[in-house]
Amino acid sequence: MKLLRSFSILLTLALCSTSLLTAQSDNYQMYVVHEDHVKDGMMDKHIEADKALLKAAKEHNMEGMEWLAFQADDNRVMYLTEIDNFAELDKNPFQDLQEKMGEEAFEKLFEPFAETFTKHGDYILNLDKEHSYMPEGMDQSMEGMNYRELVFYHIPPGKMDKAVEMAKAAKKLYEDKDSKAYYRLYRSGFGTMDSYFMVAVSGKDAASVESMRKENGELLGEEGEKLSSEIQKVFSKREVVTGHVKPEISYTSEN
Repeated sequence: MKLLRSFSILLTLALCSTSLLTAQSDNYQMYVVHEDHVKDGMMDKHIEADKALLKAAKEHNMEGMEWLAFQADDNRVMYLTEIDNFAELDKNPFQDLQEKMGEEAFEKLFEPFAETFTKHGDYILNLDKEHSYMPEGMDQSMEGMNYRELVFYHIPPGKMDKAVEMAKAAKKLYEDKDSKAYYRLYRSGFGTMDSYFMVAVSGKDAASVESMRKENGELLGEEGEKLSSEIQKVFSKREVVTGHVKPEISYTSEN
C-alpha cells in the first residue's frame, strides 16, 4: 500500500468543488480510499509487504493513521481511512511512523509495492448513514462477517435527485418489512470519475449472502420487485465487486 503522502492539489480542487460533503456530520462520514490494482500472481507478495508495514506500525505504536483493508476477488486491494474534513488530506498520514523509525527504514517498507501493482490511486467515499439500513447500529467490521458484496449503482448526469429518491424508497421498504438484509450506502466523492452509490452487504461467505438475498426477496415480495424495476430505470449501470475485509492487514492504533 503506497499511499500518496501529499494531497495538496487534491485539497485545493476539493475545496473548490460543490461536493455534497465538506466535513463529517451526523449523517455522513468521509473516507479516503487508497486502491491498488495488483498484478496477476503478485497478491501474496503484496500482502507480505502490507504485513511488513503493519508490523512496523505496531512496533512503533504509530499514531495519526488507521485503515481498514479490503481485498477484492478481482485483484484490487482497497484501504479505507476515516477523515473528518478535507484539510486532513494535506497531512502526511505516515509522518509519525516516519519520524519514529527514520526516513531510510521507512522508505524501504514501500519498495516491494513497486513490483506488485499496475496502478494505484486515491479518492473519497462518503458513508451515507441516513440512507443506509443498519437498524442495530452502524458497523463496518462486524465480527465473523468479513465477506463483502459491493454493488455499484452508477448515476447518469441529472439523475441524482431521482437516485436519492430510490435510496429513500428502498430503506423505507426494508424498514416497513423489518428486513434482516442490512446494508451500508456510500456515495462517490472527489477523485472518482463517475457518480455512484455503492451498497455494501456483509456476510460470513458468499453462500450466506445469497441465502439472505433469497429470503429478503421473498419478504419484500411484489413491492420489492416493483422497486427493483424502478431502480433499473434510474441507474445507468450496476456493477458487483466481491471480496473480504482483511483484519490481518488492517491497522488501528489499538491493535
